[in-house]
Amino acid sequence: MRPLATCVLLTAAAGITLGQERLALPGIAPIERRIPPTNGVFLDPALEAELKERATRLSDKVWEIDFKQHTADAGVLVKAVEFALKHGEFYSEKEIPVAVEMLDLAEARIKELENENKEKPTWLSQSGSTVRGYRSSIDDTYQPYGLFIPEKLDLSEPVSMLVWLHGRGDKITDLHFLKRCLTKSQAFGGFVEGQQDAIILYPFGRHCVGWKHAGEIDVFEAIEAVKRDYPIDDDRIALAGFSMGGAGAWHIGAHYRDRFCAVHAGAGFAETKEYNGLTPEGYPSVIEQTLWQVYDVPEYAKNFLNGPLIAYSGAEDKQKQAADLMARQMKQFDYELRHVVGEGMGHKYNERSVAEIWASLQEAWQRGRDSMPHRVIWQTPTLRYPGNSWLQVTGLDEHWEGALVEGRWDKERKVIDLDLENVRAIEILGSEGRPLTGYRLQIGEQSIEVQAPGFPVEGVGLIRENGNWQLGEWSGLKKRPGLQGPIDDAFMSRFVVVSPNKVPSPPKLARWVGFEIDHFRDRWSALMRGKMIERRASSLNSRDVADANLILWGDPDSNPVIAEMVEGLPIQWRGGKFTFRGETYDANHYVPALIFPNPLNPQRYVVINSGLTFREGHDRTNSLQNPKLGDWAIIGLDQDPDNLASGRIESSGFFDENWK
Repeated sequence: MRPLATCVLLTAAAGITLGQERLALPGIAPIERRIPPTNGVFLDPALEAELKERATRLSDKVWEIDFKQHTADAGVLVKAVEFALKHGEFYSEKEIPVAVEMLDLAEARIKELENENKEKPTWLSQSGSTVRGYRSSIDDTYQPYGLFIPEKLDLSEPVSMLVWLHGRGDKITDLHFLKRCLTKSQAFGGFVEGQQDAIILYPFGRHCVGWKHAGEIDVFEAIEAVKRDYPIDDDRIALAGFSMGGAGAWHIGAHYRDRFCAVHAGAGFAETKEYNGLTPEGYPSVIEQTLWQVYDVPEYAKNFLNGPLIAYSGAEDKQKQAADLMARQMKQFDYELRHVVGEGMGHKYNERSVAEIWASLQEAWQRGRDSMPHRVIWQTPTLRYPGNSWLQVTGLDEHWEGALVEGRWDKERKVIDLDLENVRAIEILGSEGRPLTGYRLQIGEQSIEVQAPGFPVEGVGLIRENGNWQLGEWSGLKKRPGLQGPIDDAFMSRFVVVSPNKVPSPPKLARWVGFEIDHFRDRWSALMRGKMIERRASSLNSRDVADANLILWGDPDSNPVIAEMVEGLPIQWRGGKFTFRGETYDANHYVPALIFPNPLNPQRYVVINSGLTFREGHDRTNSLQNPKLGDWAIIGLDQDPDNLASGRIESSGFFDENWK
């Protein structure tokens, strides 16, 4: 046990002074980090000091040129060394020179960026392997990615791109990832090292979170970063990966099928229950089982009807289970999964299989993505993943019950036929050359005409009221795409952590808040490879309210931001107690955690008393790095936070589609 540790941490976070009476409570035992591992090698103190001094000096230079377009290309290199030093991520003496190499490269890039006479950095003209960076929209940190630019690829015209998702590597943090991107061909086990068909992008994916959470967003921000410097053809971007990267290709391909001309999933896992061999007696809570649907690919299997999909497994690989399961799932709707099997292979590719898969990718690049297909089918249990191309679901009858939509666009007849299940609202998006004016929308027996308002109609919304569909959009407080929960959803876009201005009055709450803020800070740094944006409640600004999800800690008495919005929250505090959903709790023994539309800005979230809900104990396999709490939870403080939960979960659940 580490007495008083949490009290000190809360003091540091909030900048306040604790009264002596707070020191009577014992501290909460620290939680051991699983990834990245903590067993780094000992650094000679003089060498460590030298590396820190140089990294700090270069970090200051990066800050001075932060306004320049390509500063992230240097910033990621410095950050990689800083994080390796901070978290003890040198796992071999051989890795120490890698830090020097990255700082050398950073210094050279900084010098180029400081040179006002240079039109563009020289590394933008290089072919072969290189490393780059972008600034994350989630936490403002620099995040790395690797690139392979074929020497013979004509960059004077739009080109194809392969997005390759790497496998699990507990020790492959920023520093090691960058080195690997510079020194070896990673895609398809190195069997396409000399290819000249496409730029290959290697996103980092926040290290080792199964391409979920912020790691999922990393893929698309890296794509956008590449597009700013290279003529990438949006209709010729393919997604592929192996092992953990195969799992990422399964779920990202299913969730964002309209972004890619082809999807290839090599090995990996596709769901939670069967992959982990769970039986009913070992199932977690009903809430956690429900939340498996966020990433379990069978819940989105029909989305693969919208474009090419090819799977690969080694014949002797236990992870062949994923493709076999998906083949069974898709056979139910008469889809024959193309599954390439490497005979005699374990968890790796062979040359013959790669040649077959690459030929399929070449065909997909040549054919390109159909950005406005005549038929769209979409399956989803959540509005986090709302649709494909021109058909977007904007409201459900009920989350987690599964929604299915199918749209058929008949340009000649000017008719759009729609089949909808568990859907309350949709949007149909036309285009500049494909307006909706004069179209008839057919939903079952109901027909709706899109009248001409005097200008081309490029998009319409439909809502169902009292059993009838009509033109219109959701109004009022409703679950909608990007505002649908659960708690972990708040950390997939920009968020600001707001610490209380003073220690909460209930001693157990003060102890718990201090520990959990510090735990979230450390976890976001080590696991998510970033630095969460923090404010004291008194320092919150209007930009934060407008642009960020607010992660508020404490209660109305200790955190004035909670006090300011309390009338708009589904929870009431009074006299050392709080009331939620008709139940009253002692604030010294229970703490509420929830996500809700921010009463000060309903276009963004507010989260009360929670960080990421999956914890260190779930990091043993990426398949368990899923949300653990729904939209709300009541946490009992009679159990200390540990590697599986933030306390004893008294209850947890979901708000309805009206956030009630």
